[in-house]
Amino acid sequence: MPSSTVIQTIIWLGAMFLMLYFIVFLPEKKRKKNYQSLLDSMKINDEVMTKGGIMGKIVTIKDDYIIIQTGPENARIKLHKNGIGTITKKAEE
Repeated sequence: MPSSTVIQTIIWLGAMFLMLYFIVFLPEKKRKKNYQSLLDSMKINDEVMTKGGIMGKIVTIKDDYIIIQTGPENARIKLHKNGIGTITKKAEE
């Protein structure tokens, strides 16, 4: 009898880990993939909003960082690419 309860416990633990994988890890992987495609699709003159809420237009794109231009004085801000939250308006071709 004790061996059957051990097997049931192992099956329940396996089922819990499987549910955790489908509920937590798969959606996070999908979100990271979508965010990376958003970063890869950025172009000069796209309007973006940073994770901090600053809105501006992309002026320069480098490997690790971008420079956005914002405000009435056209201030330029250098940001790491991971600081971008969303692209609010794509540049017209």
